Amino acid sequence: MTAPNSAERKACWDARDHLWKCLDDNGDKTDSCQKFQSEFEANCPAQWVKYFSKRRDFLKYKDKMKTEGFTPAEGPRQPS
Repeated sequence: MTAPNSAERKACWDARDHLWKCLDDNGDKTDSCQKFQSEFEANCPAQWVKYFSKRRDFLKYKDKMKTEGFTPAEGPRQPS
């Protein structure tokens, strides 16, 4: 597989941005964004689709940690 050229990369990133906006606008309901999901998968290499999907999950998690904070789990209890 050859690397995508400049126009192909732009088409992929634009499709990703449209999908992410749709997901943001629809509370991450994928049913409402099938058209954008299909365009995203058609315009991006499969490995990029996988990467961007994981990236979105990570960014959403990171935002959640910033807004809601982080409470560490309790460690194992020490024997008495």
